[in-house]
Amino acid sequence: MTAAFSRWLRKVLPFFVVRFALRLFFRAEIRGLEQLAAAGPRVLIVANHVSSLDAVVLSALLPGRMLFATHAGIAHRWWLKPYWRIGDDCSLDQAHPMTAKTMVEALKRGRACMIFPEGRPTTTGALMKVYESPGMIADKADAMILPIRIDGLEYSYFSSLGGVVRRRLFPKVTLTVLPPQKLRLPREIKGHARRQAAGAQLYDIMERLPVDSIDGKTILHHVLATRPIRGGRGACLEDAERRPLTHDAFVRAFFALSRSLKTCLGEQEKVVGVMMLNGLPDATTIFAVQALGRTVAMINFTAGAEHCAKACATAAIKTVVTLKSFVAEGPMAQTAATLRAKGVSIVYYEDLVAAERWTDKTAAFVKSRAPAGWVAGRLGQRADDPALILFTSGTEGAPKGVALSHRNIVANAFQFGARIGFAARDKTFACLPMFHSFGVTLGFFMPLLYGARAFLYFSPLSYREIPELIYDTGATLLLGTDTFLANYARTAHPHDLYFLRFAIGGAEKIKPETRQIWSEKFGVRLFEGYGTTEASPVISANAPMYYKAGSVGCPVPAVQVRLDPVEGVKDGAELVVKGPNIMLGYIRQSEPGVIQPVKDGWYKTGDIVSIDQRGFITLLGRARRFAKIAGEMVSLAAVEAAVAARWPASRHTAVGAPDARKGEIVVLLTESDEVDADVLPDHFRLHGLTELSLPRKIIRVPQIPLLGSGKVDFVRARELAIRATCDAPAEMAAD
Repeated sequence: MTAAFSRWLRKVLPFFVVRFALRLFFRAEIRGLEQLAAAGPRVLIVANHVSSLDAVVLSALLPGRMLFATHAGIAHRWWLKPYWRIGDDCSLDQAHPMTAKTMVEALKRGRACMIFPEGRPTTTGALMKVYESPGMIADKADAMILPIRIDGLEYSYFSSLGGVVRRRLFPKVTLTVLPPQKLRLPREIKGHARRQAAGAQLYDIMERLPVDSIDGKTILHHVLATRPIRGGRGACLEDAERRPLTHDAFVRAFFALSRSLKTCLGEQEKVVGVMMLNGLPDATTIFAVQALGRTVAMINFTAGAEHCAKACATAAIKTVVTLKSFVAEGPMAQTAATLRAKGVSIVYYEDLVAAERWTDKTAAFVKSRAPAGWVAGRLGQRADDPALILFTSGTEGAPKGVALSHRNIVANAFQFGARIGFAARDKTFACLPMFHSFGVTLGFFMPLLYGARAFLYFSPLSYREIPELIYDTGATLLLGTDTFLANYARTAHPHDLYFLRFAIGGAEKIKPETRQIWSEKFGVRLFEGYGTTEASPVISANAPMYYKAGSVGCPVPAVQVRLDPVEGVKDGAELVVKGPNIMLGYIRQSEPGVIQPVKDGWYKTGDIVSIDQRGFITLLGRARRFAKIAGEMVSLAAVEAAVAARWPASRHTAVGAPDARKGEIVVLLTESDEVDADVLPDHFRLHGLTELSLPRKIIRVPQIPLLGSGKVDFVRARELAIRATCDAPAEMAAD
């Protein structure tokens, strides 16, 4: 009996010692452990692979003994061999041809198995190549898959991220056990196709790990918690002044500003407007408002004075923070005067900074060094509280306020980051305006939430300066619309975009010629995404692992989609989406300041799409961007695409205008002098378009009306078309 006890002690004691050491030095904790019991006995555990210590941590912290498959380079390390020899856990070489068979047999016997689908520890800080074999093992054994997210070990000296992240001796380690899942594979799929399908579903599970493991923290809490990633002295923000702001300096700046701002706000003011160009003052003000537990409303100053006044009235905004230099003269001076006339208080950023006292700066310094949880907890905010109010662009009607919660923005940042493989080593060049969801979530919040860096530039229209700045700052991610990206490509030197890892286009369709010049001139692939303000904004995106030419990619992790039929539309259906990134609701002019929740969490995008078997979404147009001609629905987007294919050098926009005889007609607005009405009938037939799609009027304009975001302003475009149809006859394409 003594010998048996001795053998048992030799097997158990190492696990207790390792578990104690992990909890003592790494403050290791495990969340969601109840999911392990829910998975049942036949379970394949999968986890992200961030360090050579991952298998030991899982073995020590998870209850029960299991069979591990790890990379040969890790399994055979001398300092790990004694651990695997002593205990009941067994480590296999993941690359060995018999490993899959051994694990399938073990699973069928009811023994838990664990494998890293990436095969090797990450060298990028993001998800790497996911092998198909773990999916095949789960399928053949008919096992449940239990995903586990490992956080913290990537910042230890056991990781392979030296030079990528700031490594330290004992980072906090957290294991998040997520609900078990089962691969859903059609029975008729066999052989290699089945293996590929299993691998694709497993990749989806791994891609969702960062999103599903998000806890209920506010944006401010998440950003404060990134201090260990970049370090207090690590730069996080920079603007055109070229004076980088470190993490600690940024935190001190917005906490001090928040105390100064508080004296200008009423107790009942829950929403504060911000009206500035991209820059450090803009960034500091946004977080100063959040540090007060209030909601930020980004004012679209490019829309005009009346629009800004209506936006303030809609969101019940009583105070707007701006810069003196920004509203000193020109149209912005008129906007500020209009807001004052409507009873809105204008507060200047410069005055707030000047009013900061030494006590404000001292309190800000203390908060910059205090634990993130303690600081954020004192604000009393929850993840589902409104964090940001944006206003719809008004491309097709009166703008509305869109209320986004902290959870919405954090989820979408990690959804998009997981899709493209964004990591702390990246640097975003953020030139899209922050009153646009594309610019504020992806250009500003995402790098801060990841512990990465962002360069804030005041305008996307500086076509010559921006490529040079991208090169000078070493930016790795650029966001833009087709219009902006095409102009950057036209003016940039081939070496200006050398450091770019990703160039993401959205808000308007990426033209083939834009994609071609980026590929041929710079060797950079353009990835097209799709989203709406109401989705924070990303719904789908192409990426290296998910790419299909002509599509806008697959839905990002944790986004559910369905298609609702639209009367009169034969090809395609309306896209309806649901997910953690979908807005809290609209704020309408009829009920100022009141958030009207989204029904059942499903948001109707109003976009007509098709979805293929692999999940790729192809945009066909907007439900409102169809003209009803003689009872038939005609896609205006298809008209634009056909005209652009014939005259690609210019911008064209098709709109519907009322017609007494046919209900509506198609009117083409074009910046080209070469568009020939006589050529269109034959050209449209080649593109499969009927005679009903032919523009009945062609209007030549010096410039297509655009919004500040770079998208076409369809409201003004339609007004031009209607005025033209009421005036003298224009060019006719057909009759």
